[in-house]
Amino acid sequence: MKKDNRFLSPDMKMSDLVEINYRLIPVLSRLGLNIGFGEKTAAQICRDTGVDVNAFILICKMYSYQGYLPTEDALESADALSVLKYLHNSHSFYLDDGFRNLEQLMDRLVAPCNRQQKKVILDFLGGYRKEVENHFEYEENVFFPYVESVLEGKATGDYSAAAFEENHSNIEEKLNDLKNIVMKYLPPACSQRLANEVLYALFSLSEDLEKHTNIENLVLVPMVNRLEKGKEGNIR
Repeated sequence: MKKDNRFLSPDMKMSDLVEINYRLIPVLSRLGLNIGFGEKTAAQICRDTGVDVNAFILICKMYSYQGYLPTEDALESADALSVLKYLHNSHSFYLDDGFRNLEQLMDRLVAPCNRQQKKVILDFLGGYRKEVENHFEYEENVFFPYVESVLEGKATGDYSAAAFEENHSNIEEKLNDLKNIVMKYLPPACSQRLANEVLYALFSLSEDLEKHTNIENLVLVPMVNRLEKGKEGNIR
C-alpha cells in the first residue's frame, strides 16, 4: 500500500505508527516517549509525557517520507520548543551512542590490519567525530540559545536564522568517504561480518544525520523566520 504523508496523525495508535516506520524508535526515545504503548494514540501518549503532538507528528513525517516539505499549517501548529528539545537530545544521542557504537565496531574491524592501515582509518573517524562535535557545539552555544531568546520575545542583536542557515553545512557528507573505505579498500584479513555491521551503522548514522539537518533547515529555521518577521502563529 502506498504511504501517504497525510496518514500519520495524532489519532493513530502509537504502536501502528512504529509498525509503519520502525526507524521512528530513536525519535520516540529522544522525546522521552517510552516503549509500552498499550492501545494509546500518539496524542494520548504525547499529552501524558508533555510533548507537543503536532511537533511529534511533524518530526515523524520528516523521518518517514523522502523529500517531505512541511506545510505552513504544519509549521504554525507545531511547538518550536519541542522541536528544539528533539534536536538537542539528538546531539547527545549521536555523540554518546551513535559514534560510540561505530567506534567500538571499527576498532574490532581493523584489529587484524597493520599499524598504518589502522591509523588511517581510525584517524579519519576520529577527525570526523571532532568535526561533528564542533558543529554541534556551535548550534548548542549560539543558534539554540538564539532560538530560545526569539521564542521568549527578547532582543536578539544582529544574529538571525538566515545567518545560521547560510553557514549550515551537511555534516553527514564526509561519512560517504568512510563508507567507501570500508566497501572498496578494506584489507581481506578483516572480518566480513564486522564489515557488514560497520557499513550498516554508517548508513544508519548518515541517514539519521541527514534527517536531523533537514529538521533544522526545513522546520526550525522557518519557524524562527516567521517570528523574526513578526508573523503571528501558534508557535510557542
